[in-house]
Amino acid sequence: MQGTAAAHDIAKYSSPDALFMGDENLEQATKSSDRINKLIGSKIATPVQVNALNPQSVKEFVERADVLLSCVPYWMHPQIAVTAIASKVNMVDMGGDTRVARKTLELNKKAVDQGVIVIPDTGLAPGLVNNLGSYMMEQFDCTTSIKLYCGGLPQIPKPPFNYKLVFNVEGLITEYMDRADVLRDGNLILVDTLEELETIQVDGLGTMEAFVTSGGASTAPETYLGRVSNYEYKTIRYPGHCEKMKIFKDFGFWSNDEIAVRSGTAIPREVFCALMNPRLKDPSSKDLVIVRAVAIGKKDGIESTKSVEILQKQDDVTGFTAMEQLTGASTAIYAAGVATGNIAPGCHRYETAMSGQKFVSELIRRGIKVKSID
Repeated sequence: MQGTAAAHDIAKYSSPDALFMGDENLEQATKSSDRINKLIGSKIATPVQVNALNPQSVKEFVERADVLLSCVPYWMHPQIAVTAIASKVNMVDMGGDTRVARKTLELNKKAVDQGVIVIPDTGLAPGLVNNLGSYMMEQFDCTTSIKLYCGGLPQIPKPPFNYKLVFNVEGLITEYMDRADVLRDGNLILVDTLEELETIQVDGLGTMEAFVTSGGASTAPETYLGRVSNYEYKTIRYPGHCEKMKIFKDFGFWSNDEIAVRSGTAIPREVFCALMNPRLKDPSSKDLVIVRAVAIGKKDGIESTKSVEILQKQDDVTGFTAMEQLTGASTAIYAAGVATGNIAPGCHRYETAMSGQKFVSELIRRGIKVKSID
């Protein structure tokens, strides 16, 4: 889903010579390529069968390319990065887990030696949301606090969860299950997920809830240690969602520990994914994404609070969901930045690889509205 949107964005805004769409299922790769070619009106995309977990298969796939976009489940990215670096091919990935991103960043010396640029965590959250944070920081001489919010939601919520899954279910569980990296009062701390519930008001949606999830801030709190006192991220949902998800967490439905059942053994997390993945996907329901950044800082000695917001809805013309549009655009913007050669070789944290102003200008070029809500 996200990879097809990113490829479409590149085809539309970055004038590539060619795009190669890789998937383990050739039929899926062909479907994605045909969709892009139809939307663009030219045969820019070519399908290729690739096994992302087979280094030789990945090597053969990437050798023809300048930049690889890794749009697979988050835990695969570091392995793919090893092959991309060895093949002297630049890479960006959509991230999703801070520990996994750090594994990719540990490949920095190899990337420098090979003259390769690698940037993890270039998706929506982490990714776009943090670039809004950088953009806000650039408005001040000094920044005290950055609070980031993001939520992918159905336009018309349906009980009991009032949620629509528009990306990999494994990534959703990781966001809800792991602890979150937060910068508070100048200290790096870990905070439990599905906690610190608050309500926020969103024009057109009314009262929403926001709570701690992991991965959304990724390495940014560590990067800004000593520069910003507070930096944190929360997920936005319709009211009541957090409480229901907490039941699954507290009662062990996301455990990776094998348990005995009447038919033999089972891993709760795998059962949850098998049952919930199709049920949380609703093709008949259109989605929206709300992104908000709230910053407190000083400019010319005067302290103020500034806020910006993106409210993106599913595109009826292209069929891309709001989640696909924003995730795809964010990753494509970074991929284009890498392709220009303006970034030095090495593995870069996304928040240091591109200025917030540059990133926001690229969003606006794509017709994505970044609105001040001061």
